[in-house]
Amino acid sequence: MSPNPPQALLQLICSLELSLHQHTVRADKAKLLKLLHPDFVEIGRSGQRYTHAQMFAHLLEQRVHAVVWSQDFALTMPSYSVALLTYRSAHVEGRGELSLHSQRSSLWQFTDGSWQLRFHQGTACPAFARNDTAPQAALQEHAT
Repeated sequence: MSPNPPQALLQLICSLELSLHQHTVRADKAKLLKLLHPDFVEIGRSGQRYTHAQMFAHLLEQRVHAVVWSQDFALTMPSYSVALLTYRSAHVEGRGELSLHSQRSSLWQFTDGSWQLRFHQGTACPAFARNDTAPQAALQEHAT
């Protein structure tokens, strides 16, 4: 498999990833079941490990939702059914400044005809300047 996936796949995986930043998806049990693989695991920015059940409950119970800025997306394909998305993200504060900067890695697995998030990790990183590097289709889909 080529390590450089087609642009359409990058846009699709970015769109799925960005959807998980949206309150409407995070609060929707059916959407979360479709997006999160049953064996999902996350290692959060804090270093805490979360299981599928823990993350699922946390997302559904979450009342305050940060606005997230994401950029510098890169996608590699370790196999035909696995996509590794890396990017940087930060929370957007009230006046538009960025905080809680992180490096992100998401492992997406093609299962039963759709892509599901199997693993996610966030690692604190130095502050970075905002730039527009997300695939345009993914940005447009999640601009609302």
